Amino acid sequence: MTYEEIFSQAKEAFTGGDITGYKGDFAIQVNITGEGEGAFYIAFKDNALDVAPYEYYDRDAILIASAEDFIKIADGSLNAVAAFTTGRLKVEGSIDKALELQKMIEVMSKNGKKADKAAKKTAKKK
Repeated sequence: MTYEEIFSQAKEAFTGGDITGYKGDFAIQVNITGEGEGAFYIAFKDNALDVAPYEYYDRDAILIASAEDFIKIADGSLNAVAAFTTGRLKVEGSIDKALELQKMIEVMSKNGKKADKAAKKTAKKK
């Protein structure tokens, strides 16, 4: 997988999700190791999400992971805390701000499940 593919998947995972109800702020740089190595950032401030393909020097934390593990974290199939405790994710800087990313992923997952239930309910009525 190339850096461009990794970044595209990560950006889609975050910008394609419903973050309604998330109240937080963070600026996190993500360093991908191994295949597709590179850096990008995810920032949420003033109710605006920004995901961009370059290093972010005014950051709260740096997350370091393989592409495979970070994509799993981004899509919600791997909990960031579990990845951290097993050594699959490293954090430099503020752990509290790094946890904000996991909180946002949880909000997106919860909102996605609500949307799925609503769609199924609507489909049953037809």
